[in-house]
Amino acid sequence: GWLPPGVEANAYAEGTETPPDLKETYASGADRRMGHELFDAEWFLPNVWPSEVPELEGLVTEYLSRMRELSDELLALCATALGLDEGYFAPYTENPSYTFNINRYPPMSQLGEPEPGQFRIGPHTDFGTVTVLDRQDGVGGLQVYSDESGWVDAPYVEDSFTINTGDLLAVWSGNRWKSNRHRVLPPDATAPDEELMSLIFFYECNPDAWVEPLSPPIGRARLEPVRAHDFLMERLDAITVG
Repeated sequence: GWLPPGVEANAYAEGTETPPDLKETYASGADRRMGHELFDAEWFLPNVWPSEVPELEGLVTEYLSRMRELSDELLALCATALGLDEGYFAPYTENPSYTFNINRYPPMSQLGEPEPGQFRIGPHTDFGTVTVLDRQDGVGGLQVYSDESGWVDAPYVEDSFTINTGDLLAVWSGNRWKSNRHRVLPPDATAPDEELMSLIFFYECNPDAWVEPLSPPIGRARLEPVRAHDFLMERLDAITVG
């Protein structure tokens, strides 16, 4: 369903207090229940569709199906890149959780001047395995952080997706891969009427999956196993305002 402005501050996930993010979201996701009271209540709620846009349900349902297929292909590529069988992650994604956000970033002419330290989305990392992002380019657009260059504008290629590695996959790789830190800049006075939209598919895995981080030489560190549900809920709770 709909998440209004003011209910999320993504920077809280990394311990940075900021004003609420300047966005509104329509969220949908996995709804095939597992028959487990805890997991069903957190990850597989029924989707709510607005009666004002009756065609949205069919469009989003088809998009979710395609994004899940694409994400499974990306995880197969990740397994191959790690020197594992390409089906390594498949048993962990038989009944996965995932969320699809349609994000609207309103213009400054509607919002007024952002508060100090306020972003369309504050600095954060994604929480799951892979994220598939379809975005519009803009003055107040996506930036990524690197240790060498600091914050830089994310490259934009028409008719392509931006793919993020999430925290869970970083841990799964034994810290071989990083979960890339990113943010969406606030609306800018040089483009006061700029309004942007993003389609964001966050892929995870089965909530009951115990993730055994890959040890050296594949991984870079020896890490403790984590249950996907616990790992993800800790991060999601951190970004909720109020």
